[in-house]
Amino acid sequence: MARMLAYLALQLAIIGLCLLARQVSPPLPPAALKLQGVELQDDTGQFHPVTLPDFRPVPVEPLGVAVYRVTFERTPSQDLTPWAIFVPRFTTSLELSVNGVVIHDTRRNVLNRRPERNISAMATIPAKLLQDGKNELTLRLLIWGPLSGYLDSVYAGPEAQLAPVHERRTLLFETLPLLMIAGQATLGGILGMIWLSRRNDHSYGLLALAMLIGFAQYLVSMPAPPQTLGLVGAAVVAQAPLILHFIVRFIGRQPSPWLLLTFLPPIAIAMAGFLGRHDFLRSIFLPLGPPAIGVCIILVCLLLGRAALQGNRNALILGMAFSVMLGCALSDILTFTRIIPGERLFIGWLGYWGVLMVIGSWLTWRFVQALNDADSFADRLVRQVTQAEEKLRANFAREEERARAVALSLERTRLMRDLHDGLGGQLVSIVALSERSGDTTNSIGDAARAALRDLRLVIDAMEEIDGDLMLALGSWRERISGQLRAHRMNLGWSVRTPGGLPVYPGLRPRHVIQLIRLLDEAVTNAIKHSSATTVTITIETLADESGVSRGHIRVDDNGHGFSPETEPLTTSGQGRGLLNMKKRAALCGVALSISSQSTGTSVALTLPDDFPEAFQAS
Repeated sequence: MARMLAYLALQLAIIGLCLLARQVSPPLPPAALKLQGVELQDDTGQFHPVTLPDFRPVPVEPLGVAVYRVTFERTPSQDLTPWAIFVPRFTTSLELSVNGVVIHDTRRNVLNRRPERNISAMATIPAKLLQDGKNELTLRLLIWGPLSGYLDSVYAGPEAQLAPVHERRTLLFETLPLLMIAGQATLGGILGMIWLSRRNDHSYGLLALAMLIGFAQYLVSMPAPPQTLGLVGAAVVAQAPLILHFIVRFIGRQPSPWLLLTFLPPIAIAMAGFLGRHDFLRSIFLPLGPPAIGVCIILVCLLLGRAALQGNRNALILGMAFSVMLGCALSDILTFTRIIPGERLFIGWLGYWGVLMVIGSWLTWRFVQALNDADSFADRLVRQVTQAEEKLRANFAREEERARAVALSLERTRLMRDLHDGLGGQLVSIVALSERSGDTTNSIGDAARAALRDLRLVIDAMEEIDGDLMLALGSWRERISGQLRAHRMNLGWSVRTPGGLPVYPGLRPRHVIQLIRLLDEAVTNAIKHSSATTVTITIETLADESGVSRGHIRVDDNGHGFSPETEPLTTSGQGRGLLNMKKRAALCGVALSISSQSTGTSVALTLPDDFPEAFQAS
């Protein structure tokens, strides 16, 4: 209860301050320049005294005219001083004539034909029109229905005394509102663009629509047909439910479907305008427009008050802004009903503009904060990603170093195994032959040469061939050609397809040495056991049954052949038998096929699509 009373006291204080601020009189010329003895022409053409300011009723016709006249005197001593006529306030248009000659008509400026604009009129009197002594000033007040007429006091005197007042009032009531409405239109456009990028947040769209409607309303001038006036009246009333729906979303609630009924009055006013009658439009606007605006304002105050009492600081600030608008609106109502005396100035536009700008500024600030939060989050994310990337790079470097160490260890193991299986076995054979009795010179020489060939094989296999097996086969050809010549055998070498074999990206030195040893086994068996005179090597690439191209290597001899079913799997104590060849083929993923007839033996190798990444060599 205490918080509620404090909140109400704050809002009432704000409204009271607005009413007090309204009592501050805007700039006026010296009272000595105010013209007295103003007369008003009646329907019969007669003039009768009238006291200014004067109020005229709504005309029966769309356009009503009220004619005033007054006299002023200028002494001969003021001949060289420029004189002017000044009217602080009028509704809606004014025509000034001095001694029967029109010197000013406010209808020439269409932007000034608005009843709520507190614009003054000033006209310099040409020196040729002024007479020494009495001069007659005629004022024709044009009243555009369905509005009532109003004419404030009239001043006449030296232009130097009237011009500063007119300039200050122009700054307050013409330039400043123009800047405000331009800022409102700009902010409305910005909020509209924000809403287009954030369709799920209707708050931006509602407020942008209210601002743009207010801007469009500012551009409408009098006179206007009933259709235009109906749309203007509907626009004025429609801004209240738009603000109401915005406030409901602003405090975090979903608008009730019943709130859509607040849009019925502006729809009815717009439809009344399309009927084309000023009197009917007025009879519809007065009972629907102001009460509809009042209901929306009451609902907004209740919603903001409840949210503010619940600790919502934004609602408290917005509630204070609405209290300013209520104070300005209450001042306009008291002025319109003539409860507040003095000049007829309307300041409701100032309060409404203040509310819109407070809301728009807050929404823009919230959007900017969201962008800042997004940028901060992006910066944090970039930093975290950078840190994670650095950690990954460090881990990758460690893993790469570990993989390099593992690969180096495996390569050492392979080399040791290759040297053990090849060169080591040959050296053991040399030692065994040297310890035998008898003449073993030739056998020792053969074993030494075999050891040398195997050592060369291990060295050649260490070279990087980038998956091109033909390079390794070229080196192998040179080696076996000398071996066959030593046994008086011929070498036939045939590459039947361009390029010979495909390039294998997964080919490694461990695969190469196994393939070369397998081929060495086939050639050695032909030398030792076939009694052949020619060994033919055929290399080609053929498509298998599935259409995949595979490399093929075939070793043929023209010896007497053998029977694979009856021959032992090993043909020497050094392990260079058929079983050894099959094991090497299996390690490389190679399909091995051996066929033998009385006319010779054929060993065929079908290479895989890609060689296996790792295997356990024995």
